Amino acid sequence: MLNERIKALLDGHPPASTPRLEFLRARFDSGLAWVHFPAGLGGLDAPREQQRIVDEALAAAGAPDNDPHRIGIGLGMAAPTILAHGTDEQRRRFLRPLWTGEEVWCQLFSEPGAGSDLAGLATKAVRENPGDEASDWIVTGQKVWTSMAHEARWAILIARTDPNVPKHKGLTYFVCDMTGPGVEVRPLRQITGEAEFNEVFLTAARIPDAHRLGPVGAGWAVAQTTLMNERVAIGGGAQPREGGVIGVVARAWRERPELRTAAAHDTLLDLWTQAEAARLTATRLRQQLAAGGPGPEGSAAKLAFARLNQEISGFELDLLGEQGLRYDDWSTGSWASERPTTVDFAGRGAGYRYLRAKGNSIEGGTSEILRNIIAERVLGLPPEIRVDKDVPWKDLAQ
Repeated sequence: MLNERIKALLDGHPPASTPRLEFLRARFDSGLAWVHFPAGLGGLDAPREQQRIVDEALAAAGAPDNDPHRIGIGLGMAAPTILAHGTDEQRRRFLRPLWTGEEVWCQLFSEPGAGSDLAGLATKAVRENPGDEASDWIVTGQKVWTSMAHEARWAILIARTDPNVPKHKGLTYFVCDMTGPGVEVRPLRQITGEAEFNEVFLTAARIPDAHRLGPVGAGWAVAQTTLMNERVAIGGGAQPREGGVIGVVARAWRERPELRTAAAHDTLLDLWTQAEAARLTATRLRQQLAAGGPGPEGSAAKLAFARLNQEISGFELDLLGEQGLRYDDWSTGSWASERPTTVDFAGRGAGYRYLRAKGNSIEGGTSEILRNIIAERVLGLPPEIRVDKDVPWKDLAQ
């Protein structure tokens, strides 16, 4: 059945003559976008592992694909959350243009005063007409570190709808129109010289109740779906052997014998082994996903990814010596016009890799928070003491 669908798609939409967007829309409608999704929503209710068959067959036929780097937040975070918690209408409205790349998504979670402690966020959403359960929401606040906000059509947003209950219980999850009135995006220049992400100001931004995802006050539970998928997307991505930064360093070692020392040899072997173990673990994690949604194990994959990227990029600078101190291009992804849409670890210079890797232990959940999650939810250790867990948010020191 799967091969027949692939053949029918290729026969009806020859890759050589079909416009890219038309082909992507047809692929979604054929159920070959993400086969494990329900029929009618880009899938076939098929086992997740069958996606590899689809991808390989279409790639061999020269078929166009979507751009997972540009729309990664939509694919890896928004889509599984909408599928798990959205209404039928929301799924039909958002999933198709999300997958084809017609609509880019971003994530409005972190705030200047609520990063690792995300549940402490202060952005508020109030009903325009209190007591009317169909009333629009008016949202005011500030979000930060928002990748792709400068290109996004939609955002997944958490806001506080009840300050009178403990912080985890007063949150609600929304889909926010990034092109609507009251939404302002400002670029943030980072240590690499680029403006890869942004801060977003929400000033009486209006969100219809139809764009609320999940029940009022259940935003924290909905957000967990997003966060678990985010960590798997970052740390559990498919990589070939010697993929990513370790491959760049291993190539330099093979091609430039003048760089080799006995101490560097031992360090490279250790890092290579760790990278390969992390790659195989990520492969096993993706296989486990076939049986259900991501669990706390994804935090371990993301933690390992961040640590290894930083250690390997640091080793690369040591290996290259003074050559590693040269930064390739401070103008790439310029402040105003040529904003980057992806992180290019393998295609840039050693200086870029070293600087950009510093953010890996912050983005997608700080390494400190991920260690807590692993300790409590994977290893079963006693939870960290939290004195503010049952205190109404309004009574906490702001």
